[in-house]
Amino acid sequence: MPVKGIRVGMIGSGGNARHHMGQLLSIEGVEIVGLADPSVDMLKQAGKDHPKLAKAPCFENHKDLLSQVEMDAVLISTPHVFHYDQIMDCLGKGLHVLCEKPMVCTTEQALAVLAEVKKTGLVMGVSYQRHFQGAYRYIREQLQSGKHGKVNFVTALQSQNWFTSQVGGKTWRSKMAYACGGQLNDSGSHLLDIVLWMVGEPVKGVFAAGNNLGAEVDILTAITGEFAGGGLLNISIVGHSVNWLEDITIWCDKATFAVRGADVHEWVGGEERVIRAGADLPNMGSPDVNFIAAIRGTEQIQAPPECGLAVIKLTEAAWQSAEKGCPVVVPE
Repeated sequence: MPVKGIRVGMIGSGGNARHHMGQLLSIEGVEIVGLADPSVDMLKQAGKDHPKLAKAPCFENHKDLLSQVEMDAVLISTPHVFHYDQIMDCLGKGLHVLCEKPMVCTTEQALAVLAEVKKTGLVMGVSYQRHFQGAYRYIREQLQSGKHGKVNFVTALQSQNWFTSQVGGKTWRSKMAYACGGQLNDSGSHLLDIVLWMVGEPVKGVFAAGNNLGAEVDILTAITGEFAGGGLLNISIVGHSVNWLEDITIWCDKATFAVRGADVHEWVGGEERVIRAGADLPNMGSPDVNFIAAIRGTEQIQAPPECGLAVIKLTEAAWQSAEKGCPVVVPE
C-alpha cells in the first residue's frame, strides 16, 4: 500500500537545516518542495549537498515560501528569535510544523503557540532528538513506572567550548538580538528538556547564578531548583571549557540512574552496578521520522510543544533569578 506523500518546506538552510533535509529526503514519500533563507550562499549549498534540491524554488523570505508553494508541512531551523513568528505564520497557513530548539524565546510566546496548536489540531514538534535515544527512553520508563519510588535528587552537567566557538567566532548564537540568550538557551536547552522529560515533573522554583564573561549572552549558569514532587535539582552549564562533557545522575528512593556517554549506569537496591550499553537499548528513530509518521497518523509526536513550554519556563526563571540574585518561582 503506497504511503501518503508529504510535501515539506524548509525555513532555514544552514548546516543544521541541511542535516534535516537529508533525514527527510530519506523517508519514503517525502518531497522537499521549497526553501527559504536570507543567505543566497546557504541556499546554494543546500542544492550542492542535496542534488534533489538543486532546482527547488528558493526564497529570501519565509512569507514568500508560504504564499507561493503548496505544502503540507514546514521544518524551521533558523536563529531562535525568529521561531515564534515563523511557527505562527505556518500554523496560520494550516501547515504542520517541526521546529528546532529552543521552540521560542519567552513563556508568553510558548503559551500562544500551544493555544494555536490546540485550536488548529495540527502536528507540532520540537526537534529534541534525545527523546528518541535508548538511554533516555529507558530511564524515563523506569522513573515513570513508580517502582523505584520518588525522585529525590538530580544533577545535570554540560560543558563545552561554547565561549570560544560562538563568542570567539562571532556567530549569531552569541548575539542577544538573534539568540535571545546564551548556552543555557542553546545546547543547554537539550539538557533542561531531557531532565524534565525523564523525571516527568515540573520545577516549581529556582535559585540561579550566571556569568556572561563579558559577552552579550550567558556563558556560565548554575541552577538549584525543586521539583513539584519535592526532589532537588542542580544544573550546571559550563560554556567556557576546553572539553565536551555531559553527565546526568538521578537518585530515587530505591535506585540510582546515571547517563554516562550513551550508556546507562544503574544501581537498584544496593551497591551493585549494572551498565546497560546504549547500543543495546531500543532507539525510536529521529524527530524527522517521527514528525512525518505523526502527520500520517501512525505515531504520536514525541517532543510536543508542551516540552518547549516547560523548557522556556525554567530558562526564563533561571535568567530572572540570576539577574535579581534571589529565588524565583517557575510559573505553573
